[in-house]
Amino acid sequence: MSEKRTFDLNHYRRFIFLVVDIAVLAISSVIVWGFLELLGNVKDITLVEWITNALLYIAGTILAMAVTGVYKPLWRYATIRDLLGCFFGTAIGASFSYVVMILLTYFGVFGKRFSLLYTVLNFTFSLILILTVRIAYKMLRDYTQQLEEKAASDNKTRTLIIGAGATCSMVLTEIKMGNSNYFPVGAVDDDPTKIGRKIKNLPIYGPVSRVPEICKELNIDTILVAVPSCTEEERRIIIEYCSQTDCRIHVLPFLHDLIAGSNLLTQAKPIQLEELLGRAPISFDSKDIAALIKGKVCMVTGGGGSIGSELCRQIASYAPKKLVVVDIYENNAYDIQQELVAQYGEQLSFDVHIASVRDYTKMMTLFERYRPELVFHAAAHKHVPLMETAPEEAVKNSVIGTFNVATLAEYYKAEKFVLISTDKAVNPTNVMGATKRICEMIVQSMAQHGSETDFVAVRFGNVLGSNGSVIPLFRRQIEAGGPVTVTHPDIIRYFMTIPEAVSLVLQAGAMAQGGEIFVLDMGKPVKITTLAENLIRLYGYRPGVDIRIEFTGLRPGEKLFEELLMNEEGLKPTYNEKIFIGSQIHVDSQSFARELADLKAYALHNQSDKVVDMIAQIVPTFHHALNR
Repeated sequence: MSEKRTFDLNHYRRFIFLVVDIAVLAISSVIVWGFLELLGNVKDITLVEWITNALLYIAGTILAMAVTGVYKPLWRYATIRDLLGCFFGTAIGASFSYVVMILLTYFGVFGKRFSLLYTVLNFTFSLILILTVRIAYKMLRDYTQQLEEKAASDNKTRTLIIGAGATCSMVLTEIKMGNSNYFPVGAVDDDPTKIGRKIKNLPIYGPVSRVPEICKELNIDTILVAVPSCTEEERRIIIEYCSQTDCRIHVLPFLHDLIAGSNLLTQAKPIQLEELLGRAPISFDSKDIAALIKGKVCMVTGGGGSIGSELCRQIASYAPKKLVVVDIYENNAYDIQQELVAQYGEQLSFDVHIASVRDYTKMMTLFERYRPELVFHAAAHKHVPLMETAPEEAVKNSVIGTFNVATLAEYYKAEKFVLISTDKAVNPTNVMGATKRICEMIVQSMAQHGSETDFVAVRFGNVLGSNGSVIPLFRRQIEAGGPVTVTHPDIIRYFMTIPEAVSLVLQAGAMAQGGEIFVLDMGKPVKITTLAENLIRLYGYRPGVDIRIEFTGLRPGEKLFEELLMNEEGLKPTYNEKIFIGSQIHVDSQSFARELADLKAYALHNQSDKVVDMIAQIVPTFHHALNR
């Protein structure tokens, strides 16, 4: 059964224009002839001479216009060059017909020289008609395109494509052939040789820095970043400009991540959480980490939390002799247990224990049983506002818990003890940060008296997606339809990904000599408002339009920016250019021990006010917001 063929106007476009031009030239010849005949200027020209001239003029003009390429371009995108082609075509046709008529007269075929006035008027009038037809066609096509775009925009999103190269061309082909929701309006490129031109009839704008302005001009809904061959730094710059708009942002994977043979548009995804950082991911030396962990008994406290569970994942990948996971929250502990079983089965020797670091006796039992060589202490309370209302709990879990685990690590001669700290420990304004600073002092104090265990702390900023970060809150708010709550429009924070944070912890463990506080160069801080806007876009919504952002005011103990080092600490470089060591601050061990004992007593008796006062005594840089 043969397929039913439909009439395609575009397929016959050149033929239609050719027929129209022949008709226009014939009509012009008739009108000019009739006009001059009324004036009495062509009474000596016979009908045969006129017909001969008209046929010569039509044939010469059509041939000349074809040679000059008039029938090649799409006239809805006609340029001055195309219009000039019409001028030269008709001029050559008129000249050709006039010269032939003179020759025919010269050789006696016709009796009288043909009228130059008729030739000039016929050329002028036919050129006007030809150009009028084309301009009218272009205006009609523009109008119908506007109608088509309006109809298409009801079902599809007006899309700006970043990158006007081969990938863009492939994307446009897929959009044309498939049922995509993208409606391409323009492309953007930094290449000055492309700007102002077209790719598959799609206009190219630029440079990329003009994306916010272009999106407003073209009423863009979605931005598709189609530059898979760019570097991470280049992509970050592109996303930074795109993030200044209210558009949804979809990104094609990097070249090495593209799935060959698969539809490109199906691989376009919203920007990933890691791309909200505004800096390149930080890499670490896995050889050093492997040498640290392989064949060792490793204990992770708080092993079910966001940081602790990632520690367990990465440690497991380096073939430890034994992995001991300790957590008080059984749901998280169960999750990481099942994940490790599913991934490693019997290849990984590990045990999970439900235990609290507050319970010295229980922790001593675990140390006695396993004799861990490496201890990664991630257990702590992390939520700033909650700890403001329960400072004694922050002390019980973070301070007493750290003291218990550190003491046991030293007693059972662990090789290394690595404390997970925070930038909030620097000049703290909240209880959570101040208790973490005391934990750092415990580590430094124990390192001062020549312990066989290397005690170190690792300090970093907020971790994207961790239980203590704003990301989970923002996610829940976005999924509920908003609003997203930000405390202050100017609040900024340092951010890193969970894998980066854990890699830093392991790298610090490999570098540790005892007493150091390792600090990560986290690049530029990120504005929380920008982070919230980008996360909203990640979900495919428009900030301020689909999801509202509300500013609620700074919470107790919260400051606009965090610091990574205290004023009295200096920075020493390491062989990893992204990791620095803060100079150790001397801790008076005797007075510190007495203060810790008092702090513990106040906390165990739930004397909140005395707990806060004692924290302030231990940490001179603590400026509690509630005491201001």
